[in-house]
Amino acid sequence: MSGKEMDTVRKRSWPGCCDIKDEDGKISVRVEMPGVSRENLEIRVEGDKLIIHGTRVAKENNGTFLLREIREGDYHQEFTIDDTIDRNSIGASLENGVLHLSLGIKESEKPRRIDITAR
Repeated sequence: MSGKEMDTVRKRSWPGCCDIKDEDGKISVRVEMPGVSRENLEIRVEGDKLIIHGTRVAKENNGTFLLREIREGDYHQEFTIDDTIDRNSIGASLENGVLHLSLGIKESEKPRRIDITAR
């Protein structure tokens, strides 16, 4: 993933939505993960892949369902990241069922202004 194009692999047993933005030299990723606790969430980098895996565990089921739309099971998504991403500056937080990731771009890859000197 970079400011350019992004490649993703999704394997889900329940739907989730994802937003990705370029914000002031960082890539911001938001993923809806309702019902997934921090203990059941794993985020890792393997080579050029950023991998998100979560498990939504069902609560105790008493009674008989008359309608069942809330799914349980696994969420798995992979993003391909390129060499512009600083793998040591990836941050993550989980708040109100939304996973927030911040991916820093290497300083050497950020656009910079070249000063012109007069002679």
